[in-house]
Amino acid sequence: MKQLKFAEPLSQLVLNGQKHTTWRINDEKKITVGDKLSLCHIDGREFAKAKVIQVKEITFEKLTEEDKKDHERFLSDEKMYQTYSRYYNIKVTSKTELKVIKFKLI
Repeated sequence: MKQLKFAEPLSQLVLNGQKHTTWRINDEKKITVGDKLSLCHIDGREFAKAKVIQVKEITFEKLTEEDKKDHERFLSDEKMYQTYSRYYNIKVTSKTELKVIKFKLI
């Protein structure tokens, strides 16, 4: 089963039903529709299982409102780029490619 890790407080948003979308850069797991996922805290402890229902490859500048639905919001694009730069330890810009993954808990 493929594993996705979430920083706090994102795991709580998933469990509360507020987050059903995640964005990933450099998807080395090759996540596709139908995959079953183990959703984990950063330390690897599982907090839920999910099934992938939609996958889309895009750049940050082309994110739509649908892509942002059920994902945590950012005060600005700059804050979003800073957050993802910190998560991935790379410089993230509007041209950075990402994968939008929509899932449902199982």
